[in-house]
Amino acid sequence: MIHHRPASSFITALAVTSVMFSGCTAAPQPSPTPTAAFASEEEAFAAAEETYRAYNDAFNDIDVSDPSTFERLFEVSSGDFEAADRETLSGLHADGYMFVGEIEVVAFEGVSSSRSLDRVLADVCVDLSRSDIVNDAGGSVVNADRPDVNPLRVSFHLSRGRFLIERADVNESLDCEPR
Repeated sequence: MIHHRPASSFITALAVTSVMFSGCTAAPQPSPTPTAAFASEEEAFAAAEETYRAYNDAFNDIDVSDPSTFERLFEVSSGDFEAADRETLSGLHADGYMFVGEIEVVAFEGVSSSRSLDRVLADVCVDLSRSDIVNDAGGSVVNADRPDVNPLRVSFHLSRGRFLIERADVNESLDCEPR
């Protein structure tokens, strides 16, 4: 004769077993304390400069007729900065314009950083004198009053262990003239 245990007996046994083994689990390990990505402000400034120079190199390599070439720019940018680039480059592409020449970072100086070194402000001088945006006839579409050197205050933030350019504003008080 086969005896069937009632379901309630099985559930009770399961509950008792669960309680017995619940005290046998290892204590949870404490979460590691996050370590700073940089040992010093100088290291943070150097990393931010490396990011900006990578952006500059990527910009010099864009082909406005091929939006896939814009992706390297977006890999080192975020926020307002990336949004402005996306809008500008999309417009240049739609209008059939071309970027010619090159831009050059002629000065980079770290200004300040957050205590945790995950945010950096820097002054950057960008020489635009050897670059242009031209239409399909080769005529410049850049404002004739554009300065040869663009003085910028640039904000960076740390994301996944590297800096991204978050914002750039013209900094009229920055002297970018060669000495």
